[in-house]
Amino acid sequence: MIAVDKLDFSSSDGLIPAVIQDSRTKQVLMLGYMDRDAVQKTLDTKKVTFYSRSRQRLWMKGEESGNVLHLVEIQEDCDKDALLVEAIPAGPTCHTGETSCFHQKPYSNDLAFLKELEELLYERKEQLPEGSYTSKMFRAGRDKLAQKVGEEAVETVIAVKNSREEFTYEASDLLFHLMMLLSSEDMTLQDLVSELETRHKK
Repeated sequence: MIAVDKLDFSSSDGLIPAVIQDSRTKQVLMLGYMDRDAVQKTLDTKKVTFYSRSRQRLWMKGEESGNVLHLVEIQEDCDKDALLVEAIPAGPTCHTGETSCFHQKPYSNDLAFLKELEELLYERKEQLPEGSYTSKMFRAGRDKLAQKVGEEAVETVIAVKNSREEFTYEASDLLFHLMMLLSSEDMTLQDLVSELETRHKK
């Protein structure tokens, strides 16, 4: 987390802009302003708090509606006079009832679901709940998971010759089991992305 004392509140009457972003989907939710006390209260309570210029006081988002923003992380910019706040919204962020205050253009980031799935797999690996298919596979161990990925890869290759629907189904199974194997090795899809980026730069 950031050090409040190192932030620059010297301009704009002691306020700095704070861009709020959904930590899961990366969608920008709103723009607000914080003073030193608002930043500190956000860090202390883990609920995003602003300084309301109209009310002239601290204002916790959702204090009336219940649609609070649960803090995940705060980053300052290079000049330390603006903030990027990652949070998990408890409901619509905009007072209009929309998910985001920037809702004029429909937002879609379906790939963010892979991050949620990845987090779920790590949770299942740690907790191993009874009756879960993923728990059964994690208990079976690395070799069984690797074998399953191989089986799904073969089924995916075969499905290419059939319908698009069947290929999509089998490729989805392959990706899911590959993600399980990565989780068992304490790896993530980001590790693969980083490797591809390295190759691309060569």
